[in-house]
Amino acid sequence: MKNKFSGIGVALVTPFSKDMAIDWKGFEKLLLHTVAIGVDYWVVQGTTGESPATSKEEKQALLAFAKENNPQKLPIVYGMGGNYTQEIIKNIKETDLNGVDALLSVSPYYNKPTQKGIIAHYSAIADNSPVPIILYNVPGRTAGNISANTTLELAKHSNIIGIKEASGNLAQCMEIAQKKENDFLLISGEDLHTPAMITFGAVGVISVLANAFQEFNLMVKKALENNFTESSQYLFKLLEINNLMYEEANPVGIKNALKHLGVCEDFVRLPLLQASKELDEKIKLKIQELAY
Repeated sequence: MKNKFSGIGVALVTPFSKDMAIDWKGFEKLLLHTVAIGVDYWVVQGTTGESPATSKEEKQALLAFAKENNPQKLPIVYGMGGNYTQEIIKNIKETDLNGVDALLSVSPYYNKPTQKGIIAHYSAIADNSPVPIILYNVPGRTAGNISANTTLELAKHSNIIGIKEASGNLAQCMEIAQKKENDFLLISGEDLHTPAMITFGAVGVISVLANAFQEFNLMVKKALENNFTESSQYLFKLLEINNLMYEEANPVGIKNALKHLGVCEDFVRLPLLQASKELDEKIKLKIQELAY
C-alpha cells in the first residue's frame, strides 16, 4: 500500500468553463496529459483543485470521474480536510471511498489549534476513515504548523501513513526523516525542494508543476535514481517558471500554463481571478524557453 505513494503525485487542478461549471472534457484531457508526462498517482481535490470553492457534490463527481477515467489504474488520493473535525468525519462516512487509496487531509486552518488539538483532530479522522490518512502541513495557507514532534506522534497511529510537508522548513523535514519509522512516508509538498528532500529520505512529491511539465517529473525521477547532476539541470530550468505559478496565487499560474499547453482553459472561481495579461505573457514566454 505505502509504496503506491513513491514518486510523483499530481495535485490535479479542476478545469472550469467560462460559466464556471466544471469542464469535464478539460478534466479528461488533464488526466490523459498527466499520465503521458509520467505522474505516478493522482490527488483529487487538494487545495490546488480549488477545493475551498467546490461543493460536496462537485467533489464527489470529480472523484467518480477520476476513478472512471483511469485506464492505467493509477493510485488515487482524495483531499478531505478542514477545520471542523466532526464535519470531516461525517463527509468520510457519506463518501464512496471504494477505489481511493488514501485521504490527504490538510491541517486545521484559521482556528489555530494547539499541537495537542492537531493530534486529537487527526486521530479522530484516522479512527473513522476506512482508508489511510496522509497529513498535509502547509503553514503558509493554514497559519499553523504541524511540528516535527506532532508529526512523529501522529505517525504512531496505524492509519496515518505519511505527511505531505510543505512548511518550507528543511530542518523540520530533516528531523522527521531522522526520527520516523521506516514505513512512514515523508512526501515533499514544495516542488523545488523535492530533490533536496529526497537526499534525506523523502519518497517523492505531491506537486503543482506535475500538472503541466514533464521536465518536473524528470527532475524527480532522476533524483530518485540518485542522479542529482541531471536532476539539478531540470531544477534550474524550472526555477523561474515555478515562481510565476504563485505570483497571483495557486492555481492561477498552473492553470494558465495548462492553457498555453492546450490542456484546459485557465478560468478560476472567485475569490481568485484569472491570470493577468502580464502574468499570462510571462508564463507563455517561459514555456517557450523550456522547449529549447
